[in-house]
Amino acid sequence: MTQTTTVPRPRGGERIERIMAVVNRDPRTAPHGTRNDAILAAVLTVVAVGLALSTDQSRRPDALGWTLLLAAHVPLVWRRRRPLLVLTAGLALLVPYHALQNNHFAATPATIVALYTVAVTGRPLRTILAGVVVLGVSTAAMLTVSTHQAVEMLRISGWVIATLFCGVDVRYYRQYVAAIVERAERAERTREEEARRRVAEERLRIARDLHDLLAHTITLIGVQTSVAAHVLAADPERLDRETVAKALDDIAETCRTARGEVRTTLEVLRENDLPDGRGPLPGLDGLPDLVETARLAGARVEQTVRVRRAPPAVGAAAYRIVQEALTNAVRHAGPEPAVRVDLYEDEGALHLSVTDDGTGPTPGGTPGFGLVGMRERARSVGGTLDAGPRAEGGFEVTAVLPLTTTGEENA
Repeated sequence: MTQTTTVPRPRGGERIERIMAVVNRDPRTAPHGTRNDAILAAVLTVVAVGLALSTDQSRRPDALGWTLLLAAHVPLVWRRRRPLLVLTAGLALLVPYHALQNNHFAATPATIVALYTVAVTGRPLRTILAGVVVLGVSTAAMLTVSTHQAVEMLRISGWVIATLFCGVDVRYYRQYVAAIVERAERAERTREEEARRRVAEERLRIARDLHDLLAHTITLIGVQTSVAAHVLAADPERLDRETVAKALDDIAETCRTARGEVRTTLEVLRENDLPDGRGPLPGLDGLPDLVETARLAGARVEQTVRVRRAPPAVGAAAYRIVQEALTNAVRHAGPEPAVRVDLYEDEGALHLSVTDDGTGPTPGGTPGFGLVGMRERARSVGGTLDAGPRAEGGFEVTAVLPLTTTGEENA
């Protein structure tokens, strides 16, 4: 039996990531901040006691000195919340401690931590003022003891300045990291929004395609079926078999055409080989087939096409608009409507109009998506579309589509 050995994952990288996360994080937003500061205060207290006991007997704190030294570490528990207040409280307790000639090094770690906290959480000007105040007060306190002690305080002031500069540098570094993270998050949100927008646009495009295809096909099948039913019911004794057979052939041909278009649409949705995920776009060369299909449904259609060439997206938009307009005419204009289709080029734009002399949609009927879809197709190539009843009767659809479109090329 083969045994599988599990290779342990290297943990050094994880530790480095955790350390860098702690360094990069704003101390004011860190979890369990007060608890960690309480532990830090306790550790610094132990260090201060050890340093105070390590000196000779004459420099060891007396009862008052021990009280001041231990009390100066208590405010460190709240150093993240009130750094200036903690520094002020510590300074107020340590100045008399140093003035009493106690061990000066014992209080140094607590002072360094308080100064660093002010520098890493505050603005540079506040940090500079805090450093000046600390050095000024400490030097003044030492002058009350002896000039030698004051000079010694100025000599070690480099550590105070170094601590402040270190805190300011860490603060700027954290701001830099936060800015990078914010930019990355903003870019990610932008990518997600762009992806959602593209999905919504693709769903809208598919909805328009299915509407145009199915509405056109179902309307024609309904009209052709009505013709066959009328022939069968008109005179059952003298059945016009030729007319019925022609109507049924037209229905079968319409179904075959629709099935082919549906198959093409599904293949486009399944395949990703094309750059934009679309199949061949219908164009102006397909208008004669639309006109012939409308004629088979009973409409008297005349067409005039005076356009030499159009971009694929503009041609597809014009095709779909004419298709929907003819479908509406066959559906709503009444029996055998007179329909006119005009397309011509003028001033760098394709002008399109589809008019009929029918009665128009039935008042109070359920509104569809045809007009909305036509307007969306016109806007997709930077064009405009108007539709409504004509003053002399009937219905008219007009559109102006730029031949040099800069809009989104949606079929």
